[in-house]
Amino acid sequence: MNIQKFQLIYAHIICFKDDPSQVGDKALTDYKTGALIIDDKGKITWVGDKANLPNKYKQVPSTNFGKKYLMAGFIDTHLHYPQYRMLAAPAKNLMDWLNRFTFKEEALYGDIDHASQAAELFLDFLLAHGTTSAMAFSSVHKQAANCLFEATDKRNMAFITGKTMMDRNAPENILDDPEQGALDSQSLIDKWHGKGRQRYAITPRFAITSSDAQLKLSGQLYKNNPSCYLQTHLSESLEEINMVKDLFPKAKDYTDVYDHFGILGKNSFFGHGIHLSERECQALSASHSKVVHCPTSNMFLGSGLLNIEYLKNASNPVDVSLASDIGGGTNYSMLHTIGEAFKIASYNNVSLSAYQGFYMATLGNAKQLGLENEIGSIKVKNWADFIIIDPEATPVLAARQQLSESLEDALFALAILGDDRAIKATYIAGRCLHNS
Repeated sequence: MNIQKFQLIYAHIICFKDDPSQVGDKALTDYKTGALIIDDKGKITWVGDKANLPNKYKQVPSTNFGKKYLMAGFIDTHLHYPQYRMLAAPAKNLMDWLNRFTFKEEALYGDIDHASQAAELFLDFLLAHGTTSAMAFSSVHKQAANCLFEATDKRNMAFITGKTMMDRNAPENILDDPEQGALDSQSLIDKWHGKGRQRYAITPRFAITSSDAQLKLSGQLYKNNPSCYLQTHLSESLEEINMVKDLFPKAKDYTDVYDHFGILGKNSFFGHGIHLSERECQALSASHSKVVHCPTSNMFLGSGLLNIEYLKNASNPVDVSLASDIGGGTNYSMLHTIGEAFKIASYNNVSLSAYQGFYMATLGNAKQLGLENEIGSIKVKNWADFIIIDPEATPVLAARQQLSESLEDALFALAILGDDRAIKATYIAGRCLHNS
């Protein structure tokens, strides 16, 4: 065996393997003195306690992170690349925010140089905050999506994105034609979907900005490319819901609009889903569609507070993933996102444990994407996409961790008090792409 083809990482390794809400503490394995072997392809070859490290690996070149935590990189299932610098744009509500700030910013992505530079910065920000995979909206411009794919492919990231489609109710300079938008989307699918670790998401922005013709073509694209994802928005604000009622008077409700055009499905991700009826939950559940919880943007824009338990415990349970929703979201950090999800759950008289939050941001999101055998957990044959977390990264955290009586307690402190300063290193396929 050529030991130079492997690398050995020592750390406190935390491995989620199941849903804590179902199996409790059995959901994870905790190697306080852990060891991880990565091969030259960037895959995990062995993980366990260093006392059990096979002899053949003991001379492999190593890096020792001591008591710092090693866990799977965070996965963000809903955010906007053209909004990477739009955080903290004040507005009265969602529609005001879109019209005053968002559409103007996204218009800039028709310039390929701007789009390319933005893609690099966007990914650097994600990696610095410990996010190793994401499903992101691009702008309406074909070349902008191409720029993001080029940047993620260069980094060998597992990434999902797609050209946004919208042909009405937005400024003329960021509208597309339904037929051309579908052709551009198919061209990007043919070029990028399944290339390396890249995947495509068919991306009608939301019902308000897509005509019947465009939604119909989106559904046809989805049917013709069944391994692709589909991402859009659903039931984010009450004003939005009323606008959808006016635009689609024959629909039973907002979800029915998408159902009518074939947009529901097991690879469909609907951002927000705050104000869903029981009938809508039934339709989403029956189609195995996913709702994406975006706690920081929902609070920032005053859209509402999603009750996760309502969706999970409905007579027809709906799958839920977790996301930052940059730039309506207010922080790239999935640590912060977990903390805000906890606060919203508390408001709804629901207990969201630290284990549940970290599971959702890693293996849980991977399972929602159907990628749990590639990303989201530290297990043999998965990609070595992981982060190193310092639980005492700041003076406040260091003081708080003196009181931690368990791993879950320490993780909870990180979710409430942690930020990008806690992310000491981010690895993609075994390569360190961020180191602080």
